[in-house]
Amino acid sequence: MTQDYIRQRERRTGWLLILPALLVLLLVYAYPILRAFWLSVFTENLSTNLEPVFSGFENYGRMAQDGRFWASLGNTAIFTAASLVLELILGLGVALTLDQAFRGRGWVRTIAILPWALPTALIALAWRWIFNGEFGVWNDILMRLQIIGNPINWLGDPNWAMLGVIAADVWKTTSFVAILLLAGLQSIPQDLYEAHAIDGATPLQSFRKITLPLIMPQILIAMLFRFAQAFGIFDLIQVMTGGGPGGATEMVSLYIYATVMRYLDFGYGAALVVVTFVILIAVVAIAALYLSKVRHAAGVEE
Repeated sequence: MTQDYIRQRERRTGWLLILPALLVLLLVYAYPILRAFWLSVFTENLSTNLEPVFSGFENYGRMAQDGRFWASLGNTAIFTAASLVLELILGLGVALTLDQAFRGRGWVRTIAILPWALPTALIALAWRWIFNGEFGVWNDILMRLQIIGNPINWLGDPNWAMLGVIAADVWKTTSFVAILLLAGLQSIPQDLYEAHAIDGATPLQSFRKITLPLIMPQILIAMLFRFAQAFGIFDLIQVMTGGGPGGATEMVSLYIYATVMRYLDFGYGAALVVVTFVILIAVVAIAALYLSKVRHAAGVEE
């Protein structure tokens, strides 16, 4: 049997094995998605007595003129971009540290993953107290260091609230990125570094020429997961700021929640869900295509 035949048979076997899981996912996710697409072309709110009235693409036209939607989308983009960049930098630093041999490394690795394992709502509540304008630890530290003279209402000031929620998210999810990157680092053969060092390469050159290219698939996978999670963030923001002050930290997910649950505007809320879903799918598809190219360039079989 040729190699191509063996690979095709392995792929067919793989598809057969994951087919039950795919069918379950299809049943769980397909109906809500199709329901949202269907409802988005209807007007169903208090003005129609919560009865669906066909309106075509009126909800999407309304969205184009909805300043609150665009503001929440901008907040989501800022939050997502800042979180991803900081988590990648810090996560890579933590992964490189945990990849080294030192006494107690196992305990350190266990402790490092604790923030990711803790419930998000609990962490959000803790950070809300840390940034409390009157009793918060952060104000106390800064005042003791004489960096500020008076307490700052971090989560109550539109200029600082976004930084507060980004800090909380980065603290929680950096460990997730670090664990994924650590797995990539440990798969790199040490012989490559030794051969590169014999050729006179410095550690920095080895990092640029060996480490980064070989862990690029793990970096892309980590960023893909984190993008989807950050773009749909809800619980952390809801507990820390509720989207305030003055909408400064209102994300798309919070706006959709308010539209559907508070204003009972189901048709427009469905249109918001559809647009958010399309944005996510587009970004994930582009990232997956790029990841596939990177894997092929690295010689990794699909």
